Amino acid sequence: MKTISIIKKLAIAVCGVFAFVLPSHAQLNPDNIHLTIDWQANTPSSSGFADALGGWGMNFEATYEITPSFSTGAFVNFHTNHDYVERGTFPLSSTEMLTTDQLRSAYQVPFGLTSSYNLYNGAYITPYVGSKIGAVFARNTTYFGANGVYDDSWGFYMSPEIGVKISPSSNFNHFAFHIAAYYSYMTNHTSTLSGDVDGQSNIGFRVGVIF
Repeated sequence: MKTISIIKKLAIAVCGVFAFVLPSHAQLNPDNIHLTIDWQANTPSSSGFADALGGWGMNFEATYEITPSFSTGAFVNFHTNHDYVERGTFPLSSTEMLTTDQLRSAYQVPFGLTSSYNLYNGAYITPYVGSKIGAVFARNTTYFGANGVYDDSWGFYMSPEIGVKISPSSNFNHFAFHIAAYYSYMTNHTSTLSGDVDGQSNIGFRVGVIF
């Protein structure tokens, strides 16, 4: 029920944005539609589980430029962080213990709405601030020997970011490079071999292109 509630709220938010945008832009300008593709790296900063810096991530955005300074649209990205834990003894229950090494893997897929505001509309360099909000699926897995245990959950996702768009020519509508730094927070709760993970923060950066 919690997952359904999150998805319903996200759908209502998406409909609300397009209900606001489309009436005032009955004829959408194709030059104002942009696709962003990024490689991303991040490190979890609060979970204590698989918190090593990892570059196993991608970000995708489809946005519409409502004004020369403001854009909005939809996003989806994914990321995996891995961390190796040396051999040790871990409690399984009040009466059981396990001695093994571990490979921890944290996987997340957030998606939802994105928006950005240009701080300065330069011919070649455009700095901006932005935010993402939506739902996120997360799975935390602990591998040991030939076995593994995992837990997954759904939660709420929010992520402010700051970045810059760099155009090799004065015509940004055709192509630009993209660099951004971001912070994200997820409300997901999962149980792992080493304890519960209740919410998670991430700090990372993205490098990509805008078409």
